Amino acid sequence: MSKGKIFRDAMKRGMVAAPGCFDCITARSIERAGFEAVYMTGAGTAASLGYPDYGLVTMSEMADNAGRIATAIRLPVIADADTGYGNELNAIRTVREYEKRGVAGIHIEDQGFPKKCGHLEDKTIVPIEDYVAKIRAAVSAKVDPDFLIIARTDSRASLGFEEAIRRANAAIEAGADMAFVEAPQTLEETASVPKLVKGPCLLNMVWKGKTPDLSIDEAGKMNYAVMILPGVLTRTVVGACDAALADLKAKGRHPAPLSDITPQQGFRLSGADEWDGYRTRFREPLPKAAE
Repeated sequence: MSKGKIFRDAMKRGMVAAPGCFDCITARSIERAGFEAVYMTGAGTAASLGYPDYGLVTMSEMADNAGRIATAIRLPVIADADTGYGNELNAIRTVREYEKRGVAGIHIEDQGFPKKCGHLEDKTIVPIEDYVAKIRAAVSAKVDPDFLIIARTDSRASLGFEEAIRRANAAIEAGADMAFVEAPQTLEETASVPKLVKGPCLLNMVWKGKTPDLSIDEAGKMNYAVMILPGVLTRTVVGACDAALADLKAKGRHPAPLSDITPQQGFRLSGADEWDGYRTRFREPLPKAAE
């Protein structure tokens, strides 16, 4: 069964909450916590490569990271694919590259260049004709019919809520599997999106972003199909690292860990049990030498 099919089956059972990961360590943490899917955050991926979320990371860098994550876990991965990295031709290649790496789905947005995090100011929005054409191209490139094309619109900030809904519906009509209206700015707007969009909707919950803070249950009651929480682990990791290093510098000795994990336990979290089994599996006893 494809990861796209697994993800779609999960949505049939209710809203899917997908915390954000930026590498295999954070993806495995999400899996151990019992969530049904992970979201590969573009901002977190960019940060892990040393860049802000300003469209500086290439398609191949993003797709490769998504592929590593998809290989490391059993859960389906929904991944940020920014603008599709160009026009319709680029969107087609983007879909092909992500899909062959085992990702369950991607979202493509209507920003121009340079693109930015959806909760920052001064974003450039492309004409709706260009956006819809890109979504059509992305849909046409799917091999697995269950691979999800999620159409994201960032138009709320500069063009208004009504235009964002218009674009979301145009993308659904063009074949997108889901709409992602980025950064609704009030509780009323957030609740209205699933009522006004003629298809499943994704909610992006960014801590201290433009959208009012909602719990997973609250978003589910608004009839969102998916809720992503991109920065939950990125923010936690940065805070934990800063605190541990400050403690180390102040005391001059290893700080007390948040999780008391031995080296052996750490390797097990990275899949050592599977690889240890291969150490002797393929060895056959040598025949005894003739006497």
